[in-house]
Amino acid sequence: MDDQTAKDIRSLLKTFGIQADEMIQEYLAKHPQIKELNLRITLEDLTDHGESGPQDQLFIQIEGQVRQVSSNQ
Repeated sequence: MDDQTAKDIRSLLKTFGIQADEMIQEYLAKHPQIKELNLRITLEDLTDHGESGPQDQLFIQIEGQVRQVSSNQ
């Protein structure tokens, strides 16, 4: 893998991470009654590779939980 490819990957993941963090924090701030979020993050290749595309598809799902602890405790 060349340097540009690695930079593109890091940039994409960094942008996603920053935007997801902001959205989750905003969502929790709007809904303080929510004590936990069960989230799924999915990454999949949406490229139209035509008939000569790879047999295996790029696909990963990660699930996790975000807990919100009240500051009144």
